[in-house]
Amino acid sequence: MQSIALAKQALRASAPSKIFARSLATATQKPVLLKEFKIYRWNPDQPEEKPKLQSYTIDLNQTGPMILDALIKIKNEMDPTLTFRRSCREGICGSCAMNIDGQNTLACLCRIDRSPTKNTKVYPLPHMYIVKDLVPDMTQFYKQYKSIQPWLQNDNPPTQGEFLQSIDDRKKLDGLYECILCACCSTSCPSYWWNQDEYLGPATLMQAYRWIADSRDTHTEERKDRLQNDMSMYRCHTIFNCSRTCPKGLNPAAAIAKIKLELAVE
Repeated sequence: MQSIALAKQALRASAPSKIFARSLATATQKPVLLKEFKIYRWNPDQPEEKPKLQSYTIDLNQTGPMILDALIKIKNEMDPTLTFRRSCREGICGSCAMNIDGQNTLACLCRIDRSPTKNTKVYPLPHMYIVKDLVPDMTQFYKQYKSIQPWLQNDNPPTQGEFLQSIDDRKKLDGLYECILCACCSTSCPSYWWNQDEYLGPATLMQAYRWIADSRDTHTEERKDRLQNDMSMYRCHTIFNCSRTCPKGLNPAAAIAKIKLELAVE
């Protein structure tokens, strides 16, 4: 009985503090900041309906700072049929790549423009077949990536349990291995738009150079030979769209230029 009495006394003592906390939260609550998002919608189950931009208005003070936060809020609270890819929310997996206000980027790294008078338009990556809404078909992109055999190839097994590499040789891979294969760069490239059945595109070519530059790989000449044709690499016209749009700050155009140089001096 004594323990019950003590518990009731504790509850009565905490009641004023809870009331104060609620009143403080109400007093400090931010005013409503409405923002309109226009999002590309297309449903393959309704092929008779044309793609459209659907508008959603949300309070920016009730969501996180990134575009992905807004998309998740819309899907969770307003329209569960909205479809998009996402995973890590840290700019590592590349799943949430899309075109936001005309720029290919990652939704999890793209901050919302908080101007209430300007709407935000969200599209899937351009010039790709669409699975649904903001989800592009990445089949061709991954097929091209597989074609360069993106793994270490060395015919001589290591004598010390691992392939050793000097510090200088390791530095040659900086700016290459960080690629997360989000396809932002490739889908910003006009040459890739028109020739993606044969042209490998910036992302795949940068990964091709990553293995050409790796001192541990002994199949360098074979890798170069696969690129020595009119279409695989030489459709690049060095307009730098790929480098400007990369959400990781990498430079695919420079990697392609280095491949061209290596092939030219053979």
